[in-house]
Amino acid sequence: MITSITVRDIDPGDKFWLRREARQTGKSMEELVRRLIHEKRTKTERRPKLSEALARYFVEKHGVGLPPRVRCSYKALSIDLGNSGSPRLVSALAGPGCCR
Repeated sequence: MITSITVRDIDPGDKFWLRREARQTGKSMEELVRRLIHEKRTKTERRPKLSEALARYFVEKHGVGLPPRVRCSYKALSIDLGNSGSPRLVSALAGPGCCR
């Protein structure tokens, strides 16, 4: 199957660069564009993470899922120095997003 594409309104500087790169590598501009597209596509395609693949398999096919992961942050401390001058812990509040 032959597929073709026409690209219009290419910046003259880009066309000059493409022509120069093709000449330096001994390839046609068309071949260079094919290789650039292939290289970019293979770099940007990503394999799913194992956790994503397992979640997709178990949730979609079997209806089993894990609860969303909860990330806890710091705990804000409240300290009262009071009249005695010795520190006293008043409360330890859970930080934002914490499950405790």
